[in-house]
Amino acid sequence: MRVLFAHGFEGGPSGSKPTYMREKLGWEVTSPVMSDLGWDIESQTRVLINCIDEGDYDLVVGSSMGGLAAANASSMRKERSFRLLLIAPAFGLSDSWEGLSEDELARWKKSGVRTYNGFELEIDLGWEFMEVAQKMSWPEVNHPTTIVHGSRDDVVSLSVSEKAASISEMIELVVIEDGHRMKQCLPILEELASSLMSR
Repeated sequence: MRVLFAHGFEGGPSGSKPTYMREKLGWEVTSPVMSDLGWDIESQTRVLINCIDEGDYDLVVGSSMGGLAAANASSMRKERSFRLLLIAPAFGLSDSWEGLSEDELARWKKSGVRTYNGFELEIDLGWEFMEVAQKMSWPEVNHPTTIVHGSRDDVVSLSVSEKAASISEMIELVVIEDGHRMKQCLPILEELASSLMSR
């Protein structure tokens, strides 16, 4: 199985998910650094597009913001033949980024920059991060897709995956008992992929 893996905003190319796919499932995994070209969703989608243009993949797997990048890549490379497996994808990014209020968004827009303080990451994001997100938060998925999302996700609401699945016949939604880290999805990845590849 040739897999292109897109990690989340704070993830990395050698995180638990791509490592599991390589070591436990024996998949051939390409896992780029998603922030190589920038932190916004357009830049991260471009990282995947570059990989897709240079290689052939059976499956594109994306986690959180990487899942949104993978969905955008699907919308931009309709002619390519692959499947999508999205893990708690960050659809609706512009509406849900850090749960910011209207006042907080207005201050960010006025100042032009906001500091993101995550689990292990602290960076300054320009307002263009949100401008791009507003254009790319709900891409049209053009490939057979499975979304797996945790019912206890407090970072990316399950409701965004429910909405994505409701507006596209290409998407099948699988809900599991898990939070945003989605550790519980690892043992079912092979089964999800096998079912997806047969569609």
